[in-house]
Amino acid sequence: MTSLTSNHKVQLAATAVVSAAVAAGAILSYQRLQQDSRLTRLKRSIPSSSSEKDNDPFQQLNRIGPLPKPDKEDEHNLLLAQRAQAGDFDDELILEQLARNRVFLGDQGLDKLRNSFIIIVGCGGVGSHACAALARSGVSKIRLIDFDQVTLSSLNRHAVATLADVGLPKVQCLQRRLCAITPWTKFDLRLQKFEGSVASSLLENWEENGQKPDFVIDAIDNIESKVELLKYCHDNALPVISAMGAGTKSDPTRVMVGDIGASFEDGLSRATRRKLKLQGVTSGIPVVYSTEKMGEGKAALLPLSEAEFAKGSVGDLGPLPDFRVRILPVLGTMPAVFGYVVANHVILKITGYPMDYQPAKARDKMYEAILAYVQAVEEKVVRMREGGRTDVCIGLKVPITPGDIAFLVEEAFSGRSAVTGIPTKLMLIRWKKPSETTLVRIGEKGSKDEQKSSNLRLRDLVCMTKEEAVRHQKEVLLGDKTLEEVYSPEVIELVEARQKLAAAYEKDRP
Repeated sequence: MTSLTSNHKVQLAATAVVSAAVAAGAILSYQRLQQDSRLTRLKRSIPSSSSEKDNDPFQQLNRIGPLPKPDKEDEHNLLLAQRAQAGDFDDELILEQLARNRVFLGDQGLDKLRNSFIIIVGCGGVGSHACAALARSGVSKIRLIDFDQVTLSSLNRHAVATLADVGLPKVQCLQRRLCAITPWTKFDLRLQKFEGSVASSLLENWEENGQKPDFVIDAIDNIESKVELLKYCHDNALPVISAMGAGTKSDPTRVMVGDIGASFEDGLSRATRRKLKLQGVTSGIPVVYSTEKMGEGKAALLPLSEAEFAKGSVGDLGPLPDFRVRILPVLGTMPAVFGYVVANHVILKITGYPMDYQPAKARDKMYEAILAYVQAVEEKVVRMREGGRTDVCIGLKVPITPGDIAFLVEEAFSGRSAVTGIPTKLMLIRWKKPSETTLVRIGEKGSKDEQKSSNLRLRDLVCMTKEEAVRHQKEVLLGDKTLEEVYSPEVIELVEARQKLAAAYEKDRP
């Protein structure tokens, strides 16, 4: 009797569980049907595109080459986007599409992301993946800046481009494809090459509400434009992150985020960092770069063939004057990795999510100390050449900045003494003993308007440890020994090579 009662209770419990599951499934199905119904009604309410062709924003863009005729899917997606951006879109549908981000970031974090304004400069492999990730994550306002077109060779790394997009400006391609995924995202397309002369207009506030950019993404692969963008953002306190070179890279585990002053093993990063340091920007800009080392059997930059040189001048071979394109070996996955790391950084910064990146080297104080040492030694050299008079050093200026110091120590001399290779307690000091006075006077001698400075140049300095610099000052600069008496031919040859590098980059100083 007890067994029958027990079995009866088990059956009732099982029936209750099944009934609850069925009811829950029915409720969820009903909610899904309601949402699908709302979306279907919204799509059906869009009028025929034939009467709207004149208002097609794709057609309004000043573009390179003819625009392929939009197919029915393009027209439908564009009209849906126009409705969504006008506010005629169910917010519940948007929140459901962003549900995973909402759970991860929280309501407040997602709201910040949805209200953000991002500028992406460069819409190739890296920029396109960053853009797609940000749009899918909820960013509502994106400005795209790029002058280039989608080519067949773009398709191995571009986030959304198809064969139908070949020949289309990259900015248009991104809007064309992403409006089908996140129709509420507003795009501001700028078909233009970024240059310092137009920086203020390209990085201006969002037109509708005057909102300042929450973040600028540098995905440019031209060094000059990249440096101009980063310098402008640095000087105008615009949050920016820069993507360095994904070309020739193959190891995704080596991609990391760090300060521009601490990046290494990356050619584009090194060249960008050198130019920025010479313009006084030594840190404060996060960059995405790879620490992967090049080696035998790995891809490398392909040299231009004789046939390419025979085709004409740099201006003739590039899409724009002085903008020459070289075939760079690119594994299609790596720009995507760079782009998603960039987007990830932007999302975390905007939403205030905790970030635990490895801290960069804090070397600014070291640069200031080295500059003070350079100043002190130059005063002694001036006194020596001016007959030991101390008054000539009062108010003496040295035409060297902390940025110059950073460039010489980190780039020209690779953070090591040129004499022994020791990387600690580094100083900079004049290499050759001057044969005549190093004092430069401007204005009436002895008057309050007189300016006194040293004729020191970047190429005159050499990196040594403090102990080596003290000996060099005593024996060479203030003593009677020659460089050949103190240093080996190998050291002298190394210093001369590094000084040539400094001379080549010295022209980049403002």
